[in-house]
Amino acid sequence: MGMSVKLFSYLRDRGVDYEEVRHAREVSASRIAEKVHITGDRLAKAVLVKGDSGFRIAVVPSTCKVDLASLSHMLDERIGLATEEEIESRFWDCDSGALPPLGEPYGVKVCVDDTLATQPEIWFEAGDHRTLVHMSGEDFANLMGEAEHGHIARHM
Repeated sequence: MGMSVKLFSYLRDRGVDYEEVRHAREVSASRIAEKVHITGDRLAKAVLVKGDSGFRIAVVPSTCKVDLASLSHMLDERIGLATEEEIESRFWDCDSGALPPLGEPYGVKVCVDDTLATQPEIWFEAGDHRTLVHMSGEDFANLMGEAEHGHIARHM
């Protein structure tokens, strides 16, 4: 499949310098990091959550889980995980479980864990289980500029 159509257009339109990194099919974030020889704290994992105000993408390091209680407290609303059907209907051009962390192309707000802001480089799913996007931490931070930031991750 390759990079999602919406993600490709979004990155191209913003002139972001990135690299596509191909890898053998894998669905586990920790195994992907291992296969491409990066630390898990530099692989951003996206999780679709839903709250009283609608859907959001929570972005955390792949070594962590989204701390729903912390996210709920930060946003001052009830938060839960989206269903597979809800994910598939909003991210029609992505494989299940391979969401990119950029919500703007999909019209979804983003919340990002603060620990990702300190990384010099970031990798993330491109919309399938065989492709990562690699970019500088600075470019990633610029793309996350409108996102809400906080401590929303806890180590697994």
